[in-house]
Amino acid sequence: MKKTKGMRKAIIGFLIVGTVVALSACGKSSKSDSQGTAASFSIKDRYTPSKTTPAWKLDKKKNTKLTWYINADWLKLNFGEDLVTAQIKKDLNIDVKIVTGDDTKLNTMFAGGDLPDIITLTDFNSSAAKTANKWAQPLTTLANKYDPYFNKVANEQTMNWFQLKDGKTYGYPNFSNTTQDYKDNIMPVNTNFIIREDVLKALGDDAKFDTPEHFQATMKLIKQKFPDLLPFGFNPVTTTTGSLGAPLQDWLGVPLETKEGKFYDRDTDPDYLTWVKTLNKVYRDGNITDDSFADDGPTFDEKVESGKYATILFDGISGSQAHLQNFKNANPNGTYVPLDGPQSTEGRTIGLNQTGLSGWMINYVTNNAKDPAKAIQLFTYLMDKQGQILTRYGVEGKTFQYNAEGKIEMLPAITKLQTENPTEYSKKYRLSEILFFTHDRTNTYAVQPENSLTKMQEWGRGKLKPHYIIENIQPDSGTSEARSYDAIEKNWQTSLISMLRAKNDTEFKQTLADYQSFRKENDWSAIVKEQNKKMKDNQKRLDLSTDDQ
Repeated sequence: MKKTKGMRKAIIGFLIVGTVVALSACGKSSKSDSQGTAASFSIKDRYTPSKTTPAWKLDKKKNTKLTWYINADWLKLNFGEDLVTAQIKKDLNIDVKIVTGDDTKLNTMFAGGDLPDIITLTDFNSSAAKTANKWAQPLTTLANKYDPYFNKVANEQTMNWFQLKDGKTYGYPNFSNTTQDYKDNIMPVNTNFIIREDVLKALGDDAKFDTPEHFQATMKLIKQKFPDLLPFGFNPVTTTTGSLGAPLQDWLGVPLETKEGKFYDRDTDPDYLTWVKTLNKVYRDGNITDDSFADDGPTFDEKVESGKYATILFDGISGSQAHLQNFKNANPNGTYVPLDGPQSTEGRTIGLNQTGLSGWMINYVTNNAKDPAKAIQLFTYLMDKQGQILTRYGVEGKTFQYNAEGKIEMLPAITKLQTENPTEYSKKYRLSEILFFTHDRTNTYAVQPENSLTKMQEWGRGKLKPHYIIENIQPDSGTSEARSYDAIEKNWQTSLISMLRAKNDTEFKQTLADYQSFRKENDWSAIVKEQNKKMKDNQKRLDLSTDDQ
């Protein structure tokens, strides 16, 4: 999942938290001491904490009630009414009231100081996350006092990445992919260049996309042999640059930083602009249509499902498994397959993005937690292997079984229900929906059935590259640099589309020059200065880790 640009687990309704404007007021009724209730709360007569046994297995307390606020108003969960949350309720002897909302609700909560036991944010770069020491409890403090086993399941690199200036870590995310995770290739790629198999066979040896010249010529050939198809497709660009911005830059191996570790201007990289100019020539040849620049998400999805595109540079492909599978089912000989596609004109190596250390959803135990011991127990439970398997695959014998090799296999009745009645499947089981601590490594526990993405994911092994150094380097929200940054981002989106649709080379060059002038007029140098500062901070956090960088 690429929650950040690359987060990219493609879950519908992804919500980015904006600025939280009233954090200073959270001290009204919450504990202002960063130790929170951990400083005074006692587990006497309940259990003795152990480094080798998770506290939830030792705790004698029954029927603890916790309130968990999740800043995602699209999420609908009723704790205890499905197989997964019912098992959590049973194992931990807890009842959780899940409350969801948006930024307005979160701001009101902080302003009043009436905080729940647990809060989940969806933006590492938000004001709330950056000032968590004002309203949340340090996770290591909670672990040492109530559940030392937490330290066994929490990843050191992730904990270091989330440290605040006081040297303490308050939040823990889902999908936080570490250096070792990248080395182990446990994350599936989420960006692919794909082609219909029937088109590939018809082109034969003429299917060449590696150089700008070959790419343009092959697109012409596709149009000749398949006049009813659109030769080249890409993600919607109505509000963003889609797959033609950062994903294409990653595909071409455009650097993340200069040799000196400073901000690198990827948008004006010569190699990247050569390919943007190539796509402009493809457009001028009539092999990229004007409709492609106006298509929204549903329109793009429909074209994918109907196989309208001969080739696609596809970012967030995991979210389109169903559309690709439906096309494959209806067209066995025309299924989409992966290719290497465009190559760097400078010999660079592909380095695709995935969710980085920042993850997506970040979870905190607040200073108002009525039972911080149970709260950290819940964190440990969900982060540990048992919780990972439960939330992803369910309960052995009820939803899955282990095969002779010790791998998880879903029961046929469960996969049948998922296919035939996904609504009932979701309501009854909630598999892969309690994703607040989920990690891609959980996929390694199970046999992964072949589907429309299998070949694409196999192709992508070894092609991911950590983007840690440029994670969350945009200026802080509410600053003048942030306002300028937002204006420049919008200008780049419209400028890129104008360059792709330019009538000639002169218009292409003028549009690029106008964009660069716009940046200068909007204090680009101050933004770069801020980004360099944040990159330096990122490097310091990376250096804290004992992992080999």
